[in-house]
Amino acid sequence: MSSQIRIERQTVFVLSIIVGVIYFFSNPKPNSYYDYTFRVADNLLRGSIGFSDKPPNWLNEFVPYDGLWYSVFPLGSVLSMVPFALLKVIGAINEMPAAVIYALLAGVCSLFLLKIGSRYDLPSSRIVLMAAGILLGTFTWTNLTMGGAWQLALGFAMAGELGAIYFTVYDRRPILAGACFALAFGNRTEILLTAPIFFYLLTRKTEPPASAGGEIVANEQPPFYTGGSAVVRRLAAFCIVPFILGVATLIYNYVRFDSFTDFGYARIPGVLEEPWYNHGIFSVWYIPRQAWEMLLKLWEVRDAFPYVVPDGFSSSILLSSPFILFALRTGSRDKALKYCAWTAIAIMTLLLWMHGNSGGWQFGYRYWMVCLPWLFVILHESSPKKISPLEWAAYIFSFIANAYATWLFHWTTYLKP
Repeated sequence: MSSQIRIERQTVFVLSIIVGVIYFFSNPKPNSYYDYTFRVADNLLRGSIGFSDKPPNWLNEFVPYDGLWYSVFPLGSVLSMVPFALLKVIGAINEMPAAVIYALLAGVCSLFLLKIGSRYDLPSSRIVLMAAGILLGTFTWTNLTMGGAWQLALGFAMAGELGAIYFTVYDRRPILAGACFALAFGNRTEILLTAPIFFYLLTRKTEPPASAGGEIVANEQPPFYTGGSAVVRRLAAFCIVPFILGVATLIYNYVRFDSFTDFGYARIPGVLEEPWYNHGIFSVWYIPRQAWEMLLKLWEVRDAFPYVVPDGFSSSILLSSPFILFALRTGSRDKALKYCAWTAIAIMTLLLWMHGNSGGWQFGYRYWMVCLPWLFVILHESSPKKISPLEWAAYIFSFIANAYATWLFHWTTYLKP
């Protein structure tokens, strides 16, 4: 068994490096100039939050307030860039190393995906296939490798979520789980709404069974909880880093805009006048339109090569990643965990659909990257050991579709923002 574990660990690291290399070479010209968070992190290391001079015109999400210019990105996104900004401070680099960052993020995501998969009694071929499906068979590939601050924030959030899930459910380490959770919601605030789900998963007395003898069965046992003092210690350990980041974020907001709760997005000049915000930044009126854009919006058919191309501002994730539909399988190895995963997806999806803008220039629906870690859990909970011909077809189609989209967006001029 120990020899098998060593081989698995070696395989995990090798595959994660391969994924990182694929990502690194996926875009010959990453959008390193959209370096909002890197620029602010560099400024922060030099002792200032705001900029006295107006940033370049293409960085239109800097807003003026009280004589200075501030980014509307949250503090967590800025802190995520501090290690890379430090390289600039010491003179090792001159600009945001976007390709290096998204390659590292892809490698970290791959590492956690494979480590989660290895906790299930499934063939290695299925574990690798499902992990590759998330990173090379979804819109994550094209969008993360764009390399702008928005896409990198989603990458940090996705890596943080995977770490939080792994250290909460599969290798319970509350402090590490909380730190990863802070990384996640620090980059994408909506993830904070899933905190009660992590609290529940941390209070269970035993970790869920890794397998059910290879069969898909529901865990009918009632949930078990640990004693009071153990629960308090576990939850307190989880909350330490998120609490510190939360308080620091409120202070950061106050320093910028004299308000603890103002993140500054509505201060972007002209943003509230954009047609998709006709009911404000968030509204239930946007749900039908956003649901259509994410689930049903088809690709465009053209008269000339390449004939069929996605819309550059959103398109159906089911069309380009049909393997997602396998999450609808019934049964589970751990019924409560599967319900928690679906709850997390439902909460975040509903909030994303209430946002008036689907995400700007993108492939698929990039905001939904934050739901993919939970989708991965669901796929494992309900997957049989044997990969059916239909599954092979769905995954292969997903790989081809997303490789095609990555080529269109990054290597050609067939799509123009």
